[in-house]
Amino acid sequence: MKLKLIPLILASSVLLPGCFEEKAKEAAAPAAPTVSKEDAVASVNGTYISKKTLETLEKEIAERSQGQTFPKEQLLEELIQRELLIQQAVQKQLDKSPEVIERMATVRNSLLSQAALQDYLKANPVTDEEIKAEYDSKMANMGSEYKARHILVKTEDEAKKLIAELEKGGDFTALAKKHSIDPMGSEGGDLGWFTADRMVPPFSEAVVALENGKFSKQPVQTQFGWHVILREESRALTPPPFDSVKEQIRPMLQRQKAQAMIENLRKNAKVEVLLPPTPPKQEEAQPADQAAPAPAAEATPAEPASAAPNADVKPTEPAATAK
Repeated sequence: MKLKLIPLILASSVLLPGCFEEKAKEAAAPAAPTVSKEDAVASVNGTYISKKTLETLEKEIAERSQGQTFPKEQLLEELIQRELLIQQAVQKQLDKSPEVIERMATVRNSLLSQAALQDYLKANPVTDEEIKAEYDSKMANMGSEYKARHILVKTEDEAKKLIAELEKGGDFTALAKKHSIDPMGSEGGDLGWFTADRMVPPFSEAVVALENGKFSKQPVQTQFGWHVILREESRALTPPPFDSVKEQIRPMLQRQKAQAMIENLRKNAKVEVLLPPTPPKQEEAQPADQAAPAPAAEATPAEPASAAPNADVKPTEPAATAK
């Protein structure tokens, strides 16, 4: 049976046996444990490949390929071919080349730094109580979401005339269809359900200040134009169940703990930065008549996605309905 190499495995530098172990010895690092024949799954020119190496490889592949598994025979063949390549490299003394030595040192340092973090988190695990406290804090600030309509026009005078018509009993939906320059005008200005942070500040502030069923008595200006806003409904956001987001919160708290540990190490270490500071870039003056024109704004009050805060881990919230 001909077994092919698995590219995903070849790309891994974590499980390199032989060559890395030899160089680790030269660097006075602890030698890898000797593998006995009883604990081996194969022998390559007298070098044993351990059962643990195969098990570790199975686990690594399952994690990298999102649960996909490969036959043990295929994985073992990969380890055999890898060992043959390692022995070839050592025979040609490639393990003594400066490039390889530098790369192995990089791999070793990466493994040690990860091991230090894992050791700290093992000794200082994130508790269920800490996760619950974070959950309660996030859920307490979830706030509300709103259902609203708006009419977008180019000038303040146009908006004031529309408000006057509404005060006389005009139909908001009909006026939006007739006058709004927003793409949602054809839908009566319906914006569906949204949270305040989904809209630009002047618009969201006006929506929050209104009562359900009321429209804005003064035009609201944004970079898109002038708005007349009708807040139709509002409701408190329903937090997701704790158990459904518990494992989303844990990694965030682990990173916070790890970062605090690193900052403490830095605080108590003697660190001397020898890299010269990067000189600030000098912006070239541009003639006013050659200045780049400002990008045209789209006719929508929605806040650009890039302006939203990038939360590390955020429990799932009900999404605002997109119309």
